[in-house]
Amino acid sequence: MSAHPQHVVLGYRRELRSRHEPEMNDNERLADAARKIRIRALIVPREHGAWGLLFIPLFTGLAAGVAPAYHIGWLLLFTLAAFFLFWLRTPVESLVGSGVITAYSSAERRAVAVASALLVSASIICLAVLLWGGRNSELIRIGLIAAMALGLQTSLRRFGRAARMSSQLTGAVALTATAPAAYYLGTGRLGVPALTLWIANWLFAWNQIHFVQLRIHASRAEGLAGKIAVGKYFLAGQLMLSAALVSAAVARFVSPLLILAFVPALVRGTSWFLRAPEPLNVKKLGWSEMKQGIAFGILLAAATLLH
Repeated sequence: MSAHPQHVVLGYRRELRSRHEPEMNDNERLADAARKIRIRALIVPREHGAWGLLFIPLFTGLAAGVAPAYHIGWLLLFTLAAFFLFWLRTPVESLVGSGVITAYSSAERRAVAVASALLVSASIICLAVLLWGGRNSELIRIGLIAAMALGLQTSLRRFGRAARMSSQLTGAVALTATAPAAYYLGTGRLGVPALTLWIANWLFAWNQIHFVQLRIHASRAEGLAGKIAVGKYFLAGQLMLSAALVSAAVARFVSPLLILAFVPALVRGTSWFLRAPEPLNVKKLGWSEMKQGIAFGILLAAATLLH
């Protein structure tokens, strides 16, 4: 007779399975969570600052062109279209391999393709309603400029870190295009005020992008001399921007009130050179720049309304 009857052996095997199953389940849950996080990264835009560069100009254009009630629907459709098109870039780049993360497995490619198809469909519906019957045709011109800027940005990305800031500044041309588009939808006109809003929002984006890059590259700079050595081009840009704004106001190309919208950013950028060295906190910097963007948007909108 066996020392381990069959029912004892079966019981022993069940006990072994019960001991290992929790570990296997935990591993499976971790793997499943990792897959979900990766798919989310493949689909959802990670550039949080870019959302501000998209919607703050939209807000300024909307405020400057205070729309009659019958244009509110168009502005809502345009906002949705801009949102969907901006979101679309991330899954498309993941699918074609031009983004930070590339979809490799069949499950990843399927998820990204489905998300892209849904976003394309939603964008087409919004734009079709906006452009139906030949109305709002100037949006096509703005859209073409934005598309060319995004195409150039994609080309610049191939040069890597050396062209990072140039790439971001080129992309900002497309993102800030929401300002003249919103103004046009509100007023029915695409003239100097719309172009002024576009340029003003892009100049702020340039200042913000340059400052963030400066803070990253100058994280170890100490003292005024060390900071100037690293940030001399940014400081020169601050001075040139200030001079350009004052000159434009004196020549009456823009309202003097527009200068006030840039004051917080100019003070923030210049005062950094005089502050004591501090460790780089990327999260804190992100929140600080978000507040700068909101302040700029409110001040620019106020300056446009009061002019």
